[in-house]
Amino acid sequence: MVGVMGGGEELAPEIYRLAYHLGELIAKEGWVLLNGGRPAGVMEASAKGARENGGLTVGVLPGKDGGAASDYIDVVIATGMGDGRNYINALSSDIVVALPGKAGTVSEIALALKNRKKVILLGADVGTTFDFYRDEGLLANASTPEEAIQIIKRLHVPGKTHATPGSKKLYGKYIIK
Repeated sequence: MVGVMGGGEELAPEIYRLAYHLGELIAKEGWVLLNGGRPAGVMEASAKGARENGGLTVGVLPGKDGGAASDYIDVVIATGMGDGRNYINALSSDIVVALPGKAGTVSEIALALKNRKKVILLGADVGTTFDFYRDEGLLANASTPEEAIQIIKRLHVPGKTHATPGSKKLYGKYIIK
């Protein structure tokens, strides 16, 4: 699964386009997209890009209400864990692509790196905070969604995460509690 992390607030149009296009490209590769599942910000834009292009999306919600998920999420995981769900996001992703966000996004980047997951920064600036991980080959920068996809292919091909949304879905969304 490719984790797409980023802000849950209103996005600048260029960040929305980046997130949407990244989701689109993830779907076209046949990879599963995982994000925070809410109908806001990077989560909504990336899930919409994936779903509108035949992709399968997984949303890990902070609350217990699966109905709070974006309409573009296929598999809803309602955790009731609040920010603790960031750990699930990081560990469940084979690789993480991080777009601009706030403290929640930075926590997901940190948790992924701490657990030796590879992270690609797409428009996200973390300064020199994580340079140790860059030196270890776990952190990379991409300037476009296409470049992020190429880095994913080079660093890690999530081959076991290919899925077809219609193959298992019968009615509405999956909600896992």
